[in-house]
Amino acid sequence: MPMIKTLSWLPAVLVCAVVFVMILAETVLAVGPDGVPVVAAKPRPAYQLAERSEAAAKATSIAPLGPGDANEHPLMPVLRWADAGLGNVEKIQDYSARVAKRERIGGKVLDYEYMYLKLRQRPFSVYMYFLGPAELKGQEVIYVEGQNDGNMWAHGVGLKNTMFGTVSLKPDGPIAMRNQRYPVTELGILNLTRRLVEVGQQDVKYGECDVKFYKGAKINGRVCTCIEVVHPQPRRNFRFQLARIFVDDELNLPIRYESYDWPEKGRRPELMEEYTYLDLKLNNGFTNADFDIKNPSYHFR
Repeated sequence: MPMIKTLSWLPAVLVCAVVFVMILAETVLAVGPDGVPVVAAKPRPAYQLAERSEAAAKATSIAPLGPGDANEHPLMPVLRWADAGLGNVEKIQDYSARVAKRERIGGKVLDYEYMYLKLRQRPFSVYMYFLGPAELKGQEVIYVEGQNDGNMWAHGVGLKNTMFGTVSLKPDGPIAMRNQRYPVTELGILNLTRRLVEVGQQDVKYGECDVKFYKGAKINGRVCTCIEVVHPQPRRNFRFQLARIFVDDELNLPIRYESYDWPEKGRRPELMEEYTYLDLKLNNGFTNADFDIKNPSYHFR
């Protein structure tokens, strides 16, 4: 699945840092099947989107998310959760998902992009098929660590596909990175969790940090705990003003992240990035054929 806008192709997505949901009284912020947040007056019944797996079974062994000791930095409970969960995330062999992403590039928040994703963690392998918007639908991207001289394979759609066909691109090159915050090599839940740890380890060195936990948040019917992190004052040390992470309560995995920059006076915080993993299915048994441009189910040529 292409992560490229033909001559504006891009392999990036995900995946990085923290998610938003306001849980007010009886109102629940949810995310619809297309990945766009919607507010529902009543909670929807949860239905199975992710397959129960060894990772889900082990999730119960990790301490639940919640406030820590009053004398410690408010981020410490989140760091302990992320550190404890990294090992379980690393044991996941592969997964598939629908990814919804929105990013601010060059001062402008771009439209949502939707991709079907297959990801294998060892060797790190990615297949993406763009589901939308319409001008991107049908594009595909494949990246396999250690193959193709470190490059990714990609193709566009329509006339550009006719003219250029399948091309080999550097994941962090200007074509692949156009309208992208991150390269395809940084995609995935494991990379997201590692980034959360990295950011948290920096932030605990400083004060001016408020952390809240919202139980019962939902992402497309999946019950989650939302972690909200706020830095009230803009400082060079901080990467965002507001960030929220949704952690799937059953799988104990972060499945949505969004962060916001400090707003201009009198305005709301400005979105920087937003990533959501929907219909997550773990340990599918993907093989090399799932990450091969010769796969007859794909449309590389």
